[in-house]
Amino acid sequence: MKLLLTTSQGIEDLAKGEVENLLSGLGVPFRVEERPLGVEGRVLAEVGEAFYTDEKGKKRELSVPTYLNESSRLLHRIIMEIASERFEGIGDDEPEKALKRIEDFVSELPVERFVKVSESFAVRSFRKGEHSVTSVDIARTVGKAVFDRLSRFGTPRVNLDHPAVIFRAELIGDVFFLGIDTTGDSSLHKRPWRVYDHPAHLKASIANALIELAKPDGGSFIDPFCGSGTIPIELALRGYDGRIIGLEKYRKHLRGAEMNALAAGVSERIDFVLGDATRLSEYVESVDFAVSNLPYGLKIGRKGMIPGLYMDFFSELSKVLEKRGVFITTEKRAIEKAIEENGFEIRHHRLIGHGGLTVHTYVVE
Repeated sequence: MKLLLTTSQGIEDLAKGEVENLLSGLGVPFRVEERPLGVEGRVLAEVGEAFYTDEKGKKRELSVPTYLNESSRLLHRIIMEIASERFEGIGDDEPEKALKRIEDFVSELPVERFVKVSESFAVRSFRKGEHSVTSVDIARTVGKAVFDRLSRFGTPRVNLDHPAVIFRAELIGDVFFLGIDTTGDSSLHKRPWRVYDHPAHLKASIANALIELAKPDGGSFIDPFCGSGTIPIELALRGYDGRIIGLEKYRKHLRGAEMNALAAGVSERIDFVLGDATRLSEYVESVDFAVSNLPYGLKIGRKGMIPGLYMDFFSELSKVLEKRGVFITTEKRAIEKAIEENGFEIRHHRLIGHGGLTVHTYVVE
């Protein structure tokens, strides 16, 4: 079985590591590859059959896609891959030619192995790059090809709103993927516990990536700009044993974070504090790990405030941080100056795609 796994651009290596750890626990043969065919934000897993023993001692097959949907913290979608193909030059093709290439390819695929004719289906599509066609065009073309193929075996049923089976067609650059989306219409990063939305909240998958980069070892942990609480909540859901603190300047957001923590069932595991991160040492004498999505862009309103804010924050952080900090922002120059002038060293830097932006991620000590 081939599984196409989607995640945020820039954390493919972390997602690969998580998937390898999860599959290792199943005792099945597997191979995991990040960025298959050079496509960012994708991981490919080839997995053998997995089994478990039920309460009656009977051996049963385990659904690996279901297992990953339930267990992963870094993935967005788990797609059973039917086929993939590189369409050289499709970005330069006229719409009719581009869609004909896709239709001809899908028409030859044995989609009947993945869906019963009696089951309703729909096609969801995703497109990224420069093309003369839209995602709607792709969905319509793939839907027709699948319908025509299934018509050889009976009368296919299309249900665009509530399909039993979702085909996912992706055209990213010149690479085309087709598969069965086992996750459904709601991405895994949209956590069910989120009852309050900060205007610039962090994706839960990226929050977990930042936690992975911090490598917390049970010591005290703080998010000094916690917003609606994504980072501390995701850490608590991992069963973290150390003290977890969420500091937030605005009461509205702090209350929202408390609501989210309650919905997640971890409210007793997190100390939420109303306070200003530029006065961090007033709230904590020392802390082992600090991880945060720093204010930038829409989160702060006036970008001219950012250099001073960062300088004041890292000055305070230098008084209390014992081990490691991980921070993301779009403001590269401002954060690097604040890091350097307050005595920290950058141990790691990477770019991560988030909400249409490319954010800089720093691990400092």
